[in-house]
Amino acid sequence: MPWRHSGNSTLHSANDRKMVMKLMIAYYGDDLTGSTDVMEALSLVGVPTVLFIDPPTEKQRAVFADVRAIGLAGTSRSETPEWMRVHLRAAFQWLHSLDAEITHYKVCSTFDSSPEVGNIGTALDIGREIFGHAPVPIVVGAPQLRRYTAFGHLFAAFQDRTYRIDRHPVMARHPVTPMADSDLIAHLSKQTAARIVLVDFPTSHSDAAVDRIAADAEALLFDVLDTASQTAVGRQLVRLQHNGSRFVIGSSGVEYALAHAWNVHNCDLHALSFEAPGAVEKIAVVSGSVSPTTARQIEHAVSQGFVRLSLDPRAFLDHGARDTLIDVTQAALDALDKGQSVIVHTALGPDTDLGAELAASAMDGRHAIGRGLGQLLAQLVRQAGLRRAIIAGGDTSSHALKEMGIYALTLCLPIPQTPGSPLCTAHSDDPDLDGLQIALKGGQVGNDAYFSNILHGLA
Repeated sequence: MPWRHSGNSTLHSANDRKMVMKLMIAYYGDDLTGSTDVMEALSLVGVPTVLFIDPPTEKQRAVFADVRAIGLAGTSRSETPEWMRVHLRAAFQWLHSLDAEITHYKVCSTFDSSPEVGNIGTALDIGREIFGHAPVPIVVGAPQLRRYTAFGHLFAAFQDRTYRIDRHPVMARHPVTPMADSDLIAHLSKQTAARIVLVDFPTSHSDAAVDRIAADAEALLFDVLDTASQTAVGRQLVRLQHNGSRFVIGSSGVEYALAHAWNVHNCDLHALSFEAPGAVEKIAVVSGSVSPTTARQIEHAVSQGFVRLSLDPRAFLDHGARDTLIDVTQAALDALDKGQSVIVHTALGPDTDLGAELAASAMDGRHAIGRGLGQLLAQLVRQAGLRRAIIAGGDTSSHALKEMGIYALTLCLPIPQTPGSPLCTAHSDDPDLDGLQIALKGGQVGNDAYFSNILHGLA
């Protein structure tokens, strides 16, 4: 299926290589939902973007020869530093070969990480080895996502309140990487020996002040508190890029900041338009998320007629429990056959999380949840002829999609009420999966009606 969009940008023939413009940005997402977050942010400002699940073949990349941004969906948020030194290094080397103007290591806007899992400091060190030793800008705040950094401290909204991240009701209790410190430089100092210096929001407006700070820094943490500070940071990112800082770490706040600078520099961007695809009869949702946000979304969907099926995640590791998996799969297919939407979930809030038990029983026990749910969802899509589906959970999505034979995603529909969790179009060599509309939802993302809104194709 060729890539299509309804925007005003002119697409060139894949064979006309001379007309293909230099990539404005390339990025690696540390999980899949974070990767689609960036794709949405870029597409909304007029940067045609494709997200690959693995480095593409020449044939696969040729389908998207006219994009201005390329992403690579990763899993490093849930991996060890040892894994990162092998796999992340290889991914960065591939991204470096694309020769984009800027390369972005995308992390979650809640910055949750630890020395043992999802180590952002290790990514910083590897990035400096491959992209050069100029100071690495770090941009985490994204007011569009209700994430803010002020004097080096991170704040994030939850429901109707904004919390310092170490007091956030969800992130302070994250089952793998709880955030115990809102001071991001102090947090990163446990992960890297690199010299990280703060550029606070009053300072980011002064080129001379930024240059003085950068002269003795290996990384620069920029405050982003509001539109004015975000605009100033975007200008600094472009300016520092010309000074050699082509590798950046941060949330999708990087793209939102750059968008201000690109508009000023008249980068020949044209707004892409997206039409709501309308309702479908039924969808399937698989969820490995332990977030209370996802739990509320599941309960709301059930109140709207979705069929909820609980699956013990140990069934993915214990061959003696395979009958449980078979029974749940059949129950899901029976419901879909009746025209009902289904949700298969392995947890319902943090108190039901069995991930630690699985991790203790197998080297990659937590990853098995995502892989197993991906296999299950692919079976439901094929056998029920589904054209729309949802995966909930950032880590879950990363491992699930790799099991589904999908090699790339493009943006189908941004959802302004829940930025960072758009509806995507899947690209696959499998005709049953090619063109599938799929939403990948991070645990903390979305309002209570998210699943039913996707069913009805609402923007």
